[in-house]
Formats: sequence, C-alpha cells, structure tokens
Amino acid sequence: MSTKLVDTDVASSPLAGLADTDIIRKIRDGETVLFEVLMRRHNQRVYRVVRAILDEEADVEDVMQQAYIDAFTHLHQFKARAQFSTWLIRIALNEAFAQRRKIKAPESVVRIEFELDEDRRGYVDTLISPEADPERQAYVQELRSIVEAAVDALPDTYRAVFMLRDIEGLSTSETGQGLGLGEEAVKTRLHRARAMIRRAVTKRIGRIAEAFQFHGTRCNRVVAAVLTRIV
Repeated sequence: MSTKLVDTDVASSPLAGLADTDIIRKIRDGETVLFEVLMRRHNQRVYRVVRAILDEEADVEDVMQQAYIDAFTHLHQFKARAQFSTWLIRIALNEAFAQRRKIKAPESVVRIEFELDEDRRGYVDTLISPEADPERQAYVQELRSIVEAAVDALPDTYRAVFMLRDIEGLSTSETGQGLGLGEEAVKTRLHRARAMIRRAVTKRIGRIAEAFQFHGTRCNRVVAAVLTRIV
C-alpha cells in the first residue's frame, strides 16, 4: 500500500500553528491522515524516551510504531486535561518496558504498567542549543557521537535516568513517575550517571541536548509505517 505523506517539514506546514488539541479534533472528525502531523511533531521526544529504555535501534523503531498505533486507537480517551505529549510518552514508555521484558530476564527488569490516561502535568520542553558556525557544527557532531557512545555504555538503570533528565529535559518528579522511582533515587542515579559521562565527554557536557536525534529518513520510515496501518 502506498502512503502519501502530508509534509516532511512540520515547521513549514500550514498546520504548524495548530495546537495538538485542534489537530486531534480534526482527526476525530475523520481527517485521519493528520495524525502524521502529531507524529512528526513528537517523534524526537518519543524516540529519546524509548531509546532510554532500549539499546537496539530496530527495537526502538518498532516500539515507536506500536506506541503511535496505540495512541491513535485510544485517541478517544485523550481528554485534553494535560498535554498530548505527556499522554503519548506514557504510552511509549509502556511499550518500551514491555519490549524490554521480552528481551531480558523478568527478574532483571522493573515492571511498570501505565494506564492509557492523562498525567495532569506537562513535560519540560527540551532546550535547543543555538545554531553554530560550520566548524562548530562539525565539532559538535563528533562530540555528539562521543556522548551517545558514553550514554550507551551506562548501566541500564543509570542510562534511563540520564536520558530522561539531561537529554530529554524531564523534571526529577516526572522521571521518577515514569520509571517508578523515588526522587532521591533519581537524583542519586543521575549524579552517578553524570560522573560517568564526564569521564568521556569532560567539559562538553553542556551540548548533550543535541544527542540522539531522530529525523530525516528514519522519521519518514516510522511515519509511513504507522500511516499505512491507520489510514
């Protein structure tokens, strides 16, 4: 089945100015294809959340697709009391933990189930670094690779906290809720994870918000796969 994508650049789309709730209303009214706008708008965050739990990129994309299918299927349950991204992230985390349980021994995995319901608090937006000159961009690209390798080398429990707190920008309480941890445990694991990362990245830790990007061909692949199943 061939699926025509709406717009690969959400920022330039005529729908860019619409709030998530407005787009959801249109989807509920029958404009199913507009679900693509929501996917492109939230792909980066969903990727980072799932990548915090899973190592294999193929598993990450599979989980992202299933999370979007679940979100679309249960879109009638979203009542807009909180941000759509909050609701979507809970679904993505649920799928990611379910996939990790299939991969790892049950006793080594924290079992957490999320209801397909809304959290009443929004998540903190990711901070975007200013645009750099070409030389700086090349340097940052190399640094990004170092950061990603260092994060991948972290123990699972530390990596999840580090990804959600320092790369995705969630608060301590939001991270704790997502991972089933108390705030002190989150703080302790984050402190230790940062110490490990510093040994690999040293003084460049302030640029980590640019790591684990999800765009271009990979973004298109996930969007097209989901649209093929729902449109």
